[in-house]
Amino acid sequence: MKRPAKKVATDRSFVVALARGLDVLRAFRPNDGLLGNQEIAARTGLPKPTISRLTYTLCKLGYLTQVPRFEKYQLAPAAMAIGYAALANLGVRHLSEPFRDELMRQTGGAVAIGGRDRFSMIYFGQSRSSMTVGVQLDVGSRVPIATTAMGRAYIWALPDDERAALLRELREHYGSRWSKLKDGIERAGEMVAKHGFAISVGEWQHDVHAAGVALRLNDGTGPYAFNCGAPAFRFSEELLINDIGPRLLAMVRNIEAALGATAVPLDTRTITNKKSKTGGKLAREVEEI
Repeated sequence: MKRPAKKVATDRSFVVALARGLDVLRAFRPNDGLLGNQEIAARTGLPKPTISRLTYTLCKLGYLTQVPRFEKYQLAPAAMAIGYAALANLGVRHLSEPFRDELMRQTGGAVAIGGRDRFSMIYFGQSRSSMTVGVQLDVGSRVPIATTAMGRAYIWALPDDERAALLRELREHYGSRWSKLKDGIERAGEMVAKHGFAISVGEWQHDVHAAGVALRLNDGTGPYAFNCGAPAFRFSEELLINDIGPRLLAMVRNIEAALGATAVPLDTRTITNKKSKTGGKLAREVEEI
């Protein structure tokens, strides 16, 4: 888990202690169960003595519950209440549900909506059936921005300056892996420009294929992103491009209309899809990060 950037040290309005406490809560993931101080320290990158003080404080405030028998902690109802309150306020989650369910029935894929959490997309709505047993994700699950269809669609829905900042952070985060990842992000940008959606063909998990489409509302929230995925043997790359992707794009456009949203498409005037990876504005934008 990435700690706050060094520049916040000079930001007098930034409360480091609060940020660290929230990092501790972020360390807990769906299906984790119990975590000890050492595990939390490893996930947050914070010193164990600091973690001990933070978990003690969070227990006193009711956000964590200690299980003395195992000397570990679990999220308490007060922490879960924050998450449920956030979900309740996400109108797009509720409005999109019948659209997601219909696309799930049409395609047999799992259909989800998510928003960004640092270098991940976190699911806050999910429609799946017995046909999607190979995609074991649910509300609260995180998937990486850089390698998933949902994440890549999100990246290319950002304003230029925000996307450039995120790409710089991703380069720092992934280090030597960045060269390969940026190629996938670049290809996704070309696909969004040409088709309106991104795909991931075994690039996150080798046996999962998916398409992704971004949604940006005119109230300034988001962007959010949807995906439709299934085991690789069910969704071939050809099917993603010719059927699943267009269906997902149509679904998102219908949701935009229902919400009174304004689509913010990628500016295709600056991209020529016939250019090679080393040519064109898009390629240079990612290459320079």
